[in-house]
Amino acid sequence: MPSPAPSARKAELRALLNARRNALPREAIVRMSASITRSLLALDSYRQAPSVLAYVTFGSEFITKPFIDAALEAGKRVALPTIDRANDRLALYTVCDFERELAAGPWGIQEPRPDVCPAAALPDIAFILVPGLGFTVRGDRLGYGRGYYDRLLATRRPGTPLVAAAFSVQVVDELPMSEHDVPVDLLITELASHARASSPPSTPTR
Repeated sequence: MPSPAPSARKAELRALLNARRNALPREAIVRMSASITRSLLALDSYRQAPSVLAYVTFGSEFITKPFIDAALEAGKRVALPTIDRANDRLALYTVCDFERELAAGPWGIQEPRPDVCPAAALPDIAFILVPGLGFTVRGDRLGYGRGYYDRLLATRRPGTPLVAAAFSVQVVDELPMSEHDVPVDLLITELASHARASSPPSTPTR
């Protein structure tokens, strides 16, 4: 029997991984997020970065607010994405006040308010925290299906570290990868850290 097309396989994996993550007890999400945050804040690439791109947690994702708060307290410039529906892309804005400068976006995710936050450009960002539904230890990433981050990350400055924070239930052995899919350099879970350079690359699926 032929293998499912990459798009169909990705849809199956999104459903599976979303269900796995949603099944985690809230107390486990809080505890594991705190462990991952400590690992993120200890990274030399983060410590040396004057600016970071993060994202606001939605649903059962890794809880990013403590990381964002720590970056702001450390005096770093923090950019967050918003969905530019007119151009079907992500736009970035610098945020200084997490409580007053965000508003609910199209899908209920808190986003920067363009009327009060200055625009940010990805080539000016020195450390990028990347969301995702699934990952491999090689850094292959499964997003949410719209391709927003793959298109955005293609514009980053070469060498900018791409770091993902995820729970161990989101890690799988293989993911179908296409040429436009952008892998991460480092995956941090509550159990371990996995650098892409330490593992053989995957073969893209056309």
